[in-house]
Amino acid sequence: MARGDAPINQCPPGGAEGIARLAQITGQPALSLNPVHGLEGARQLAVIDEAWCIGCTLCLKACPVDSIVGGPKAMHTVIDDLCTGCELCIPVCPVDCISLVNLTGERTGWAAWSEAQAHTSQHRYAFHQFRLARTEQERNAQLAAKAASLRPLNA
Repeated sequence: MARGDAPINQCPPGGAEGIARLAQITGQPALSLNPVHGLEGARQLAVIDEAWCIGCTLCLKACPVDSIVGGPKAMHTVIDDLCTGCELCIPVCPVDCISLVNLTGERTGWAAWSEAQAHTSQHRYAFHQFRLARTEQERNAQLAAKAASLRPLNA
């Protein structure tokens, strides 16, 4: 959006108030929320039915703020205060043990988030992206070292 690649109406969590604020900041006209990206609603919380969880770790990888904890073949759980309700964990669960519950009642969009919650989520997302990039770099370095060790000495 900052580069002009995306319109200001793509964020259901911000809702109409978020779009109005972005319009004011950017000088663009306020648009209605693009329903392709979801509808404005109450903030949701992912809940894992721990009796059904098989510990596949797919939800861990899908969570953009690392709010799900657990290990392989062990039960997973959601850290309630960190969950953004983004729903990305739901489609990856092979046993459908993740559901959403309404966390903010009638408050939707901008009113469903405190400034502190928004900042925490933003920082956790940035660290999640950093961690993924670092892990990929480490993996590539390990593969390169292994490939170098397998080359014949006189090649």
